[in-house]
Amino acid sequence: MWKIGRFAGLKTLVVMAAAFGVVGLASVPAAAGGLWLYEVGTADIGLASAGYGARAQDAATVLTNPAGMTRLEGSHFTLGAQALYADLVFAPSDETSAGLGSIDGGNPIGWFPGGGAFYMYSVSPDLKVGAAIAGNFGLALEYADGWVGRYYVEEGTLIGVSVLPSIAFRANEQLSFGASLNAMYGKLKQRVAINIPGALEDPDGELGLEDDTWGWGFNFGAMYEFSPASRLGLTYNSQVELDLKSQPAFTGLPADLEARLRFLGLLDSTVGLEITVPQQVMLSGFHQVGKRYSLLWSVGWQQWSEFGRPDIALFQEAGDTLLTADLDYKDTWHYALGGQYRMSDPWLLNLGVAYDTGFQTEGEISPVMPMNSQWRFGVGVQNDVSEAFGWGLAAEYLYAGTLDVDNRSSVGVALGGRGDLVGSYENVGVFLFGSSLNWRF
Repeated sequence: MWKIGRFAGLKTLVVMAAAFGVVGLASVPAAAGGLWLYEVGTADIGLASAGYGARAQDAATVLTNPAGMTRLEGSHFTLGAQALYADLVFAPSDETSAGLGSIDGGNPIGWFPGGGAFYMYSVSPDLKVGAAIAGNFGLALEYADGWVGRYYVEEGTLIGVSVLPSIAFRANEQLSFGASLNAMYGKLKQRVAINIPGALEDPDGELGLEDDTWGWGFNFGAMYEFSPASRLGLTYNSQVELDLKSQPAFTGLPADLEARLRFLGLLDSTVGLEITVPQQVMLSGFHQVGKRYSLLWSVGWQQWSEFGRPDIALFQEAGDTLLTADLDYKDTWHYALGGQYRMSDPWLLNLGVAYDTGFQTEGEISPVMPMNSQWRFGVGVQNDVSEAFGWGLAAEYLYAGTLDVDNRSSVGVALGGRGDLVGSYENVGVFLFGSSLNWRF
């Protein structure tokens, strides 16, 4: 029979599942140091994000640096689409608790689509307005049924899609400013297995959390043009608060356990989860060298330490449980270097390499967030078919190396605990393919 002490553990599980289940997005972990994506189907894929806030060669600058709209004449529309494939399989070691089985979880990500749409309009030569919609934050994964880490996570999705009305103006011949309202739609879906020792058939129940909401922030950009061939771009993206709430959905529980959970008020409780999408700052440069070559670079900082401290609340009639979980995440730095080569009048070649520092401690990677420091290598081509239309293709490889997992439980699997999950994701790689269409009118 279940003891009351076990229910205190389940109460903790409900709260902490919210904290550790903060994962997922419309564009998966080809992310920055954490879950922030530079890739939305545009030419930035081929440059590995080099010159991200200074390139300003198409309408995607509405997202990357709204101040860059002042460089473009007339109206522009850019449509980007991408497909991502992640090679990410967990290999358990001999230190993983035997009671967890041996299923490795398969590839929890596989193929995933993404992209964005961007438009800008010239009110006057010095005043521009624009709008964009893009999913550039989060992670989405789903492990195989019965995998060894099911008591830590089965499925996690946190979708962050931004709608960005924007404006830019030129202060003088060299200096421009831009700003965007960031209306972010966030959606959370989380499933984790519950260990039910002594069950005659299926030993696992399940806890699910699901909700969606809107959060609000802003982006600011500035651009300084030393000459038509050389410019700097500075961007700031504010943090966005996503205030999610969900009633825990329990399934597969024995009747006596369900009755006791109802008595404790857990079945009718509400979990509140406040997620902070991190703020970031980036400085970028574009420098044309001669008629055919251009050098691009970027340096950025993102505050993932704040994302790693979500506020959790368990609302019940008997009283509320409030806490701030500390996942011990670190702020990250981003460095990118790339180049463009004008092969002929219509053809432009893009190349880039980038590195993002890790947000988790090496050797302690969470199966909820299987990503850390990473290298990017990009290549792409663009073709200007006419003054009114152009297209581009790009590919990028992201290499994250081997990610070691070492999660220990103070309670064994036979007693209802999560068990020890020890192993690694070896040679993690992500392939990303993008295509873009650009109209000028």
